Amino acid sequence: MFTGLIADLGSVRSVEHAPEGATLRIATRLAGELGEGDSIAVNGVCLTAIEVREGSFAAQAMQETLERSSLGALEAGARVNLELPLRATDRLGGHVVQGHVDSTGLVGEIREQGFARVLSVESEPGLGRYLVEKGSIAVDGVSLTVSALYEGGFEISLIPETLERTNLGGVAVGDRVNLEVDVLAKHVERLLESKERTI
Repeated sequence: MFTGLIADLGSVRSVEHAPEGATLRIATRLAGELGEGDSIAVNGVCLTAIEVREGSFAAQAMQETLERSSLGALEAGARVNLELPLRATDRLGGHVVQGHVDSTGLVGEIREQGFARVLSVESEPGLGRYLVEKGSIAVDGVSLTVSALYEGGFEISLIPETLERTNLGGVAVGDRVNLEVDVLAKHVERLLESKERTI
């Protein structure tokens, strides 16, 4: 489990594609805290470190992960948001993030608003039912607040700290980002559906 608070902005050293999936090698200062078999969120996708060297780690992404997320488009030199799993004694500074990406979104507009930068994100049909204004969403693994909703998408406002510490500071119109909605919303929907079936 993660919180959506990015611990490091890593750099992709290499991407090796194969029919079964892809192997990513990522340089990060977090490598010293990783062991083989440990989980780490890469742009919001929970992956397993399969090899750790000084200053970097390797992780594999299966085809389903590559198709459901933006990881399949990563190339050497790309900057990625990294977060280690939450410890039981850590503060829950963001919101509950599982690292299970629901879909990708398309950055539709970027505008400056005071010291903040506002991004509009076009989402896949059906995702909007899990979103509420002032609710939480993870975008490329970053815990953010939905500042506005519109037909087919939503807006988020990024403060300078987020722009500096995450790869969202470098996104452009047309870029794809990973989206994970609040898991509590999905559980509530499931419970209500189950209740309707039993009545």
